[in-house]
Amino acid sequence: MLMRKVSGFVPASPWGLRLPQKFVFLLFLSGLVTLCFGALFLLPHSSRLKRLFLVPRTQQPGVEVMAEITGHQPAQEQESPPNPAPAAPAPGENNPRSQAGPRRRKGWLRRTGPTVHRNEVQGEDTFDFNAFRSRLRHPVLGTRTDESKETQSLVRAQREKIKEMMQFSWQNYLRYAMGRNELRPLTKDGYDGNIFGGLTGATIIDSLDTLYLMELNEEFQEAKTWVKESFHLNVSGEASLFEVNIRYIGGLLSAFYLTGEEVFRVKAIKLGEKLLPAFNTPTGIPKGIVNFKSGSWGWATAGSSSVLAEFGSLHLEFLHLTQLSGNQVFAEKVRNIRKFLKNIDKPFGLYPNFLSPVSGNWVQHHVSVGGLGDSFYEYLIKSWLMSAKTDMEAKTMYYEALEAIETYLVNVSPEGLTYIAEWRGGILDHKMGHLACFSGGMISLGAEDAKEENRAHYRELAAQITRTCHESYARSDTKLGPEAFWFNSGREAMATQLSESYYILRPEVVESYMYLWRQTHDPIYREWGWEVVMALEKYCRTEAGFSGLEDVYSVTPTYDNRQQSFFLAETLKYLYLLFSEDDVLSLEDWVFNTEAHPLPVNHLDSLAKTRNYQ
Repeated sequence: MLMRKVSGFVPASPWGLRLPQKFVFLLFLSGLVTLCFGALFLLPHSSRLKRLFLVPRTQQPGVEVMAEITGHQPAQEQESPPNPAPAAPAPGENNPRSQAGPRRRKGWLRRTGPTVHRNEVQGEDTFDFNAFRSRLRHPVLGTRTDESKETQSLVRAQREKIKEMMQFSWQNYLRYAMGRNELRPLTKDGYDGNIFGGLTGATIIDSLDTLYLMELNEEFQEAKTWVKESFHLNVSGEASLFEVNIRYIGGLLSAFYLTGEEVFRVKAIKLGEKLLPAFNTPTGIPKGIVNFKSGSWGWATAGSSSVLAEFGSLHLEFLHLTQLSGNQVFAEKVRNIRKFLKNIDKPFGLYPNFLSPVSGNWVQHHVSVGGLGDSFYEYLIKSWLMSAKTDMEAKTMYYEALEAIETYLVNVSPEGLTYIAEWRGGILDHKMGHLACFSGGMISLGAEDAKEENRAHYRELAAQITRTCHESYARSDTKLGPEAFWFNSGREAMATQLSESYYILRPEVVESYMYLWRQTHDPIYREWGWEVVMALEKYCRTEAGFSGLEDVYSVTPTYDNRQQSFFLAETLKYLYLLFSEDDVLSLEDWVFNTEAHPLPVNHLDSLAKTRNYQ
């Protein structure tokens, strides 16, 4: 009681707390409430609690893509289209805005790494398909003629036969393996393999443009319906970056450019986004395998390597992904590869086949224009052509590489056969792979733009290499070529062991026939092409599709039970074009990726100033 009379004394509250104590208690209580609500709305895995307090809202753009890249899949795949693609620079087009860094749009978030934002494809302008088609210099399927008045009745009949082979291949795939990656014609079932990371329907995607080209309209609609309804991207395996790019993305891109069907553009862009984690290496050189589940490329050691033909065969497709999506990341990735290869030291001007994506050094000095190296050189000259002959960097790198190849790898056998050997640290293997037989067509394709004094020489070199590859066919009992053939021990253009004597329906030889025909119109190339058609019919056609052979030197076929998807994408397409007019998928308008999927030349670049890539 005495204390209550003391001046300045404040009596306690009914709860026994003085005013300062109440202030501290209120501060503590407000902090606790703030912490609780912060945990509710900001911590992960709180979505169920949020729905108790918040009105549901629609999923924001980009959620699915982010889930695919990080490996955290939504409960059900949502494949809504990206927003309409803006009129981004066409492949190879000079865009001054891009030189100052990526263009910013409202709502972008700053992040590091290759994370893709669906917001990046927003824009008021869309890709104008009709304008694109109007820039083509020839009708896609050529000038329509009255077949009843066509004088080349034999050529028309040959073309129709190849069309029948395509229809036969497709119908058996449809019957026995629809949705699987490839048909096994002997056992009449499907095969998926392990290089596509769980993606299915490789034969369908690979066949789209061939079906369209051959005007197999019902079959094309079957393929398109499957892509629209059954081609899902929520897969979780490990995939080959190279194979997914050339088959799936290449096939989808070409199908879009041929038809304007939006489903093909949408799927191509989404699948391209799933490949971007492969580039997360110290050098930016992608690893060959990408894990669709984790979005990672795996831990590389200093001794692991990426393959030249794989990381060097992305340029065409990725530039088109940028054009159709407006997302510059695709073009940036492949231009970084180009820049890296341009600046790296090259032994004698040659590009070895293996490069470490960690150290940025060549792993070994093995050089081949066949397997492991082939399509890198092909994509250099085709980048030049696809840019409407403005990509000077690609042109320079191609002709410099070709000069080194001719200096160190090209040989002439005692019988006078010209071939491209393989180089192992200065020692030559005098053999040539079937895969290297594309080079005749490539050299022919690039001869026109060589220095004037070299043009005739390159045309002759292309013809001689193609003749050698024909000899590898003509010297076998089945008139089909082996996987590899040698020039030693008195045997030329022939395999020397059973492990190299197989034929898996490969296209490279008929690919060169097609290019040489278009460049020269020498009838020998159609004669040789028809020999291949007859050999395929006699030795590779089975009751339920076409199969590869285990030994081309045996007239009693031993089948490998595989109808490769590239047989429909490449072999039959090139044969069909060989017996078609030059304006059918004209080389003035189209370049073919290494899976024979046609991608358009950017005619806009021919109106722009020739650019030097930085």
